[in-house]
Amino acid sequence: MQRFKDPNTRKMMGVILAGKMLGIVALLAIIKALGSIFGAEAGASTVSRAAVEAADTINPINTMWVLVAAFLVFFMQAGFMALEAGFARSREAVNVLMECVFDTCLCGILFWAIGFAFMFGGHFTESGSLAGANGLIGHEYFFLSGGGADYNGTGIAFLAFFLFQLAFADTASTITSGAMVGRTSFKGDILYSICVSGFLYPIFGHWVWGPGGWLGNTMGWFNGLVPEGTVFRDFAGSTVVHTTGGVIALAGAIALGPRLGRKFARDGGGLFPPHDLVMASIGAVILWFGWYGFNPGSTLSAMDWEGIGRVAGNTTLAACAGGMVAVLFVYPRSKKWDLGMSLNGFLGGLVAITAPCYWVSPLGAVIIGALAGIIVPLGVDLLEHLRIDDPIGAVPVHFICGIFGTLAVGLFATGQYGIPTSEGPDNSAPIEGLFYGGGGGQLLAQIIGSLSCIIVVGGLAMIIMKLLRLIPGSWNLRISRDEELEGIDVVEHGLPPYHLESGAGVIYITPTSPNFDKEPASAPASTEKV
Repeated sequence: MQRFKDPNTRKMMGVILAGKMLGIVALLAIIKALGSIFGAEAGASTVSRAAVEAADTINPINTMWVLVAAFLVFFMQAGFMALEAGFARSREAVNVLMECVFDTCLCGILFWAIGFAFMFGGHFTESGSLAGANGLIGHEYFFLSGGGADYNGTGIAFLAFFLFQLAFADTASTITSGAMVGRTSFKGDILYSICVSGFLYPIFGHWVWGPGGWLGNTMGWFNGLVPEGTVFRDFAGSTVVHTTGGVIALAGAIALGPRLGRKFARDGGGLFPPHDLVMASIGAVILWFGWYGFNPGSTLSAMDWEGIGRVAGNTTLAACAGGMVAVLFVYPRSKKWDLGMSLNGFLGGLVAITAPCYWVSPLGAVIIGALAGIIVPLGVDLLEHLRIDDPIGAVPVHFICGIFGTLAVGLFATGQYGIPTSEGPDNSAPIEGLFYGGGGGQLLAQIIGSLSCIIVVGGLAMIIMKLLRLIPGSWNLRISRDEELEGIDVVEHGLPPYHLESGAGVIYITPTSPNFDKEPASAPASTEKV
């Protein structure tokens, strides 16, 4: 906190962020240059025979676009770390940061070993051959073996596609931790993260985005309920990423119970105050920035120029509407302009527009974002009434707004746009929602897909979390009462997040009660002064 008050520190952060944005601009310039090079005639002296043959399989422009998008989505981890640490109490900040870093590393290894195979591998039919018809789980590409130059004929380099999807998987895992801050043991975090990154996320993701996945290809057992050719649509992950992460977070928060000393609004209390709103605000805006990889990057094609522009514009408008409406919605009851609500409001708008961003108009995006800005504070009120402790707001933002965004496809899709391809948009079978004359077929498909996630993923997550609560000792999902009173940062990681230097050495700021402490104290015995 003290460092953010230093003008030089703030100036340095501005320089770093500006440098990153310049780096993105430079990468886009490289893409344009590569497009000029690889777009030249095959007989040009600057293009070798090997490059021409590679171009028959790999589309270099699309591959570079997917890589840039992957980098943006991965940078969202910095946003999650700052947002969650800022909204948490100081006694929980190191734990939040460590969980985000370790979950990213763990997710990377698991997605390489089994997650990508489960999600994007083909599956076995009754005859025993790999195919795509009505699949539940993938059965190829374990440890990334058996992949070709590109992924499944997309023209995108195989490892570039893997990296992009890994960034999405990491996001789902990080969302989960937001509702479990302050009382989850680090060993318990490792156990549930293995389940999320290795199994729950990739298997449900296969149903929607995998080859032959039943929700995204045939609607499986429900194909007689929806019009022929209508399937579940989730362009960039309102359900696959956000509802999945949010419902697991809800299961974790319920299984853990509230933090010690937490008094809910219905009992005359409220959320613990954030310890660093500067950090939280910067993290939220970084997430907004990273969403330009999340949504536009999901075209998986740089050739769909109009689609990319439409997605980026809709993403921006929904975020703006969500942030503004959330503040205006809560002002009459608090008489305060709530910064925290503005942050979660625009994040809710971003989550809600993630599924329909390719198929709605700018007006539709504004309406979707505005409704999300109302849903978020109402979701917070609901959790307070149910006495569920969600320190970051992961459940209202990701779970509830994820459901709404998924249903919004069936309501607001204009009927003008189909799907992006490696060669450009294919509008031969446009997606049309209820409000644009499309009837209720697409909306029904969206309801089926959303309920499938809530029931299957949520049910399994609750079982997993409850079982982890039964494990004795340090592998239990929740730390002990004495450890929580001492402070999870000191107990689990050996250091508080901040220290103040004095003439006598280093004075550490450590927790003294379940609430945020104001006074510095000497370093704990387990901490070595420097």
